[in-house]
Amino acid sequence: MRTAASTAYTVGDSTNIKWHEGSVSREEREKLLDQRGCVLWFTGLSGSGKSTVAYTLEHALAERGKLAYVLDGDNIRHGLNQNLGFTAADREENIRRIGEVSKLFAESGMITLVSFISPYRADRDRVRQRLAPGDFVEVYMKIPLEVCESRDPKGLYKAARAGKIKGFTGIDDPYEEPLQPELAMEVSKADGVMKAPEKMAGDILAYLENNGYLQRRPSSEAAAV
Repeated sequence: MRTAASTAYTVGDSTNIKWHEGSVSREEREKLLDQRGCVLWFTGLSGSGKSTVAYTLEHALAERGKLAYVLDGDNIRHGLNQNLGFTAADREENIRRIGEVSKLFAESGMITLVSFISPYRADRDRVRQRLAPGDFVEVYMKIPLEVCESRDPKGLYKAARAGKIKGFTGIDDPYEEPLQPELAMEVSKADGVMKAPEKMAGDILAYLENNGYLQRRPSSEAAAV
């Protein structure tokens, strides 16, 4: 039976799980990579260009010698989250899991590009709260629903309108826009003219550069992480 002097933590229903600190600090990992680990959280409607811009940015970062990785919503459902559906509870768990994975990636020094619709504001905010200050950069891919529906690259909106898909974000399930995202990318206005992915990736790259993510953090700041 656990005693008061035990160093075990209560995690879920378990009372004998301990947190093990590694001997390599985050500062040391970031020094090796000469960059700051972070999570760029791309959120927006299906068809808003989240993954396209994320992969374009990943390529641009690689060309600059920076280590980045895209965690794509569809790809993650092929493995880690393949047992989840699209109920509100499953969507919440989908975001909780990828939030924890992205936290580990960021703490390893990785510039982590997360591309998930993540329709519920509370779910995104919970991920933000789990990360260290400055680690979570919300990127809102702003585009009218009508434009996404007219593009419909996967045929999902048509299927949702026909009743073949239930609980589809923007049709019969809500999308809650970010209130104060770090970056709001105006992907398209009502005229349907799409901004080039390279231009949006360039704007995000400039944000990372200007806010010190493309170099290791100063020693004084690292001590607080």
